[in-house]
Amino acid sequence: MTAFFDYPKGAAFGRVLPKNKIYEHTGASTALKDLFITQVDQIVWKFKLAPETINLAATRSVTEIQIFAISLRRADLDLEVLRAIDRAIPFPLIFELNWSGKRKVIAAFKRPSEADFTKWVVSEYFETDWVEEAASRQTLPIALNLGALYEQMLTALMPEHASPDEDIQARVARIETIRVKAREVDRIKARLDREKQFNKRVEINAELREAKQHLAEIQQNGLANADSRQSAASEQKE
Repeated sequence: MTAFFDYPKGAAFGRVLPKNKIYEHTGASTALKDLFITQVDQIVWKFKLAPETINLAATRSVTEIQIFAISLRRADLDLEVLRAIDRAIPFPLIFELNWSGKRKVIAAFKRPSEADFTKWVVSEYFETDWVEEAASRQTLPIALNLGALYEQMLTALMPEHASPDEDIQARVARIETIRVKAREVDRIKARLDREKQFNKRVEINAELREAKQHLAEIQQNGLANADSRQSAASEQKE
């Protein structure tokens, strides 16, 4: 499934979102304002996917889905810009970035906090590669409600296949853990490259093998199963 969708005309919103509105709602620092000024040309609230615009029922977690188009001044965008917009707008958001005749889609999994339903929990971001602006789009996925639609739209952005009986929240948590573990593997590799003493290299190599094994298990079998096996292995060592 592509993450580039042809949104219904009836869902068009088409309003420019002034940057100062984001500043007001987030208490933006000078550094954040500088990011908006140097990296963002314009923000347009393009589409509003809601019961009255696409005839899908709302759910408790997803009452609407907003689509934002962001024209960039350069190819890279600091994710703090997107986090600021996510903090300011109390709905799940899908961003389409535009730069130099190309576009990409990026979004985080956004859900109400279980502790305080007025606050939102925002995951890490998932994104496509850049494609030509003229690249084809597909119709929205078929779904029974807005919550199911949102899950399918996010799934199109995710690099890892779902594990059996894995819901969207568990899948996001697993992908975030994979990213953390992959960064850990890279750090261990860097330590190994710098280390010259043989005995320490042996120790680091063992640490690297264990980290790689845990990463592979999370990718293949899911976070809970990998953690349970790691716990069992730790108990055997003790």
